[in-house]
Amino acid sequence: MTSTVQRETFGSRFGTIITMIGVAVGLGNVWRFPYMVGKFGGAAFVLFYVLVAVVIGVPALMAEYALGRHTRRGTVGAFAAGGLPFGRQLGWVFFCVVIAATGYYTAVIGWVLYYALGQGARGLGLTLDAALILPPDHGFVARSFVLQLACTAAVDLACALVLLKGLRAGIERASKIIMPALFLILLVLVVRSLTLPGAGEGVRWFILKFHWADLTPSVMLAAIGHMVFSLSLGGTFMVVYGSYLSEQENVARPAIWTVIGDTGASLLAGMAIIPAVFALHMHPTQGPGLLFFTLPRVFAAIPMGWLFGLLFFVGLGGAGYLSDVAAFEVLVAGLTDNTRLTRTRAVWLMAAAVFLIAIPPTINNAIFVPWDLTFGSGMQTLGALLAVLTVGWCMHRSTALAALSAQGSRPVPMWLYYWIRFGIPAGILTVGIWWLLSSVFGG
Repeated sequence: MTSTVQRETFGSRFGTIITMIGVAVGLGNVWRFPYMVGKFGGAAFVLFYVLVAVVIGVPALMAEYALGRHTRRGTVGAFAAGGLPFGRQLGWVFFCVVIAATGYYTAVIGWVLYYALGQGARGLGLTLDAALILPPDHGFVARSFVLQLACTAAVDLACALVLLKGLRAGIERASKIIMPALFLILLVLVVRSLTLPGAGEGVRWFILKFHWADLTPSVMLAAIGHMVFSLSLGGTFMVVYGSYLSEQENVARPAIWTVIGDTGASLLAGMAIIPAVFALHMHPTQGPGLLFFTLPRVFAAIPMGWLFGLLFFVGLGGAGYLSDVAAFEVLVAGLTDNTRLTRTRAVWLMAAAVFLIAIPPTINNAIFVPWDLTFGSGMQTLGALLAVLTVGWCMHRSTALAALSAQGSRPVPMWLYYWIRFGIPAGILTVGIWWLLSSVFGG
């Protein structure tokens, strides 16, 4: 049983672009990108990442936007309408995956919220150990668990309140406020970072010290994998948001601007974090600890550090929040598209489901880490692969070309269609195999 309610579309071109950028920009840009740069060779990773964001990211986004707009459905319905075998069943599988992924992602945004409170408390001369919210490696710590539940509930409620207002009055309006504020915060942090003594070495390592020998296969595959993660490819978020595009919108335009905005946010975050870390004789390779252990030490060591720490964690929370809203929208659209539930009931039902599913990974890292690997990186890569296969192989060629083009405009060139059909699936499949070997089997 499907809904017959008229599908809402974006209110303006600016609203379309800023919302799409808001989906892509999230915790991965501000935390994961600097960490990946630190782990995979500095400038070599950065330059190759920018290349693959253009060569693979833009066409892959176009494919997901086209699939959503052509079918006017989210994950549940789009694969089936696009002709993918067992598409409806796979759509519901990804619906469940998004619930699981949104649960732990909402919890992490709760951590960021608590760290922002910690920085604000420092400014008031109070002591608040923000690290108390982090889950233990093993076992169970009641204080951490309760703090996580409280902050997760706050983020969950904030997402629901925006979603209740719908696309234009809720998601699009929130994106227009939060995204410009985020970029302004990043610019302020970049200026402060670059004015620290010794920051120049971090800049040179980040973008200037390129050596061909550093561009190894593992660096290239890591860059492609992070691109899939950062742009929110996965046959879910961007398919749903693509279903809200007008027929007159050329899918290339929001795809290009999404890559520009997402890559720009990553580069700004890197320039804000890496020079500061180098200036204090640290190194940006500590993984998750970079965000929750290293950076608080950086802010504690610089004048007015609490203010810059507050700005950083507020900006990070805003970026993560918009991505979280997008994840919720995947779930809400899945229900409103395929049942007779009203949007209001679907929002509250999904808010409750996400809160409940967030509980297991908040117990300890022994649960959280494999939860992240399974429902985050792994399934996202599979979803991205299925989305481009649906457009490139399951849809008739003339239908795919029309879906990739704006109504009344010339079709996209054939080379782009064949790149989506052959090149991008090969790249994503290679990354998926590499992820399995490195993250799952430890090869």
